[in-house]
Amino acid sequence: MQHFFRVLPLISLIPGMAIAQATAPSEPASAPANPASVAAPAETPRPSALTARLLYELLIGEMSFQEGAAPQGVEVMLDAARRTADPALYKRAVEMAIQSRSGPMALEAVRAWRQAEPKSVDSNRMELQLLVALGRVGESDVPMSATLAALPAGEQEAFITALPGLYARAANKPEALRAVERGLASALKTNTLAPAAWTTIGRMRLAVGDNAGAVAAATLAQSANASSEWPALLALQLMGEAGESRAEALVVRYLREPSPKPEVQIGYARALLDTGRGQQAREQLADLTRRQPNYPEGWLAQGLLLAEGRHDAQAEASLTQYLKLAQEMPADERVDRANGLNQARMTLAQIAERSGNYAAAESLLSGVSGTEQAMDVQLRRASIMARQGRLDEARQLVRDIPATRPEDTRMKLAAEAQLLRDNKQPQQAYELLKAELQKNPTDEDLLYDTAMAAEKLGFVDEMERLLRQVIERKPDSQSAYNALGYTLAERNIRLPEAKKLIETAVKLAPDDQYIQDSLGWVEFRLGNHAEALRILQAAFAKRPDAEIAAHLGEVLWTMGRQDEAKAVWKEGLRLAADNETLQEALKRLQVPL
Repeated sequence: MQHFFRVLPLISLIPGMAIAQATAPSEPASAPANPASVAAPAETPRPSALTARLLYELLIGEMSFQEGAAPQGVEVMLDAARRTADPALYKRAVEMAIQSRSGPMALEAVRAWRQAEPKSVDSNRMELQLLVALGRVGESDVPMSATLAALPAGEQEAFITALPGLYARAANKPEALRAVERGLASALKTNTLAPAAWTTIGRMRLAVGDNAGAVAAATLAQSANASSEWPALLALQLMGEAGESRAEALVVRYLREPSPKPEVQIGYARALLDTGRGQQAREQLADLTRRQPNYPEGWLAQGLLLAEGRHDAQAEASLTQYLKLAQEMPADERVDRANGLNQARMTLAQIAERSGNYAAAESLLSGVSGTEQAMDVQLRRASIMARQGRLDEARQLVRDIPATRPEDTRMKLAAEAQLLRDNKQPQQAYELLKAELQKNPTDEDLLYDTAMAAEKLGFVDEMERLLRQVIERKPDSQSAYNALGYTLAERNIRLPEAKKLIETAVKLAPDDQYIQDSLGWVEFRLGNHAEALRILQAAFAKRPDAEIAAHLGEVLWTMGRQDEAKAVWKEGLRLAADNETLQEALKRLQVPL
């Protein structure tokens, strides 16, 4: 996608707005700039017909500006621009006004420029951005439509689709929507531009909460051109952000086109996964890799999804194919895929670790590049050491990792405690966290982690005391409400209070499957088996997990549906055979699998 908006250096131009100053000269229309930025030229332009008078005026204007008399400097520069009709001088006048933090003066200069050059892309585009930055979005439709008309045909669609980003910070979203609808009125009547225009309007409607209007816009966009990816991308946004099931049909229709964009199919697979349809998500990615076997990102998406579901052999094959295709790309494209290459290697290392092939895991980790991944690589190496019985070495490795960011120290502590828990050392984990808590008694995350460590040792009163502190300090901590409610439900005590706590967590995080699991479990403890079954089945469908499988299986078993219970438990064991909750349930119910 080409981008059309560069950030104007409006430092403190209006209260509450601070946009980073740019100093590079603006690019020609044939080379669109970054969508998030529009820079004015930094140097005084040099007109071709530089007379002595003009040189004198330019010097006076620049000197006045540098000495703090910005209005005089801008006026001199603007007078010179009007007399010479030189667009470079108009640009310099606008830049000087912006740098002096005078929005009205900048707007006056850019409008003088547009009046002199009504078909100039730069003047119209800069006025559009100034109006949005100044909060005068109601006036922005005129320069918007003028910019669109002045752009070459090949750049118009990209300009239209970049507009929602330009208006993202507008305070008055409804007014911004109306301005965009007016500004794109001509594009809506053009077959080639209508899909992009309706998509942009749909995104603006979504921003004001008009979900039905956004769906209607996406439908009109697709009616204009079924092979355009823009309405399908809007439909995916509606599915994800607004939960609009009506939008799914638009995505499905687009994917039936002869050559749909692979990014859309990957996005659809993610949307399916988010709505608990993992099997359908896998089918979409399998279809993508079958249709476009040389598209690397299809194999990466498929491999990551399969690995998350513990389909390790298939995941390994997909990720290996991704690495093969990506490494065959030109060097510059491999640089662009650095994150994907790191993801693939890290996931393959995790698969190798799960199978006990520690040498292969270490070899894969050695191929991960980039400072951002350094911490993750070392933590994974520590996990491998611990699995080999080298727990002390693993802990030392974690401690020796350089802390380059403020959050790194906290991450290292949590990782060391997790190593201890994973290796059956809950007492040491608790003591480690408790010692750190004494140094930082108000750290909410540390309070929570210490509470969880206390619960592992059966110190329920201590756990509750710490979690109450978290809730007092951070009333929106869904994790604290959920942990306390689940612990009470698990111990079959104070069940009405447990349900109330978990319901509070649900309100704070309605899409969290682990919180839904807690809700289903407390309903089961209260004897509401049918409701527990409904909640747990939905949670497990959306997030297959051994812990949820343990609870869902027990509900089914208690209801006399033993075969279904065993099937769920078997899937739970495939996902995590060493899950303590699942193993405890099978032992308590005396179920051999």
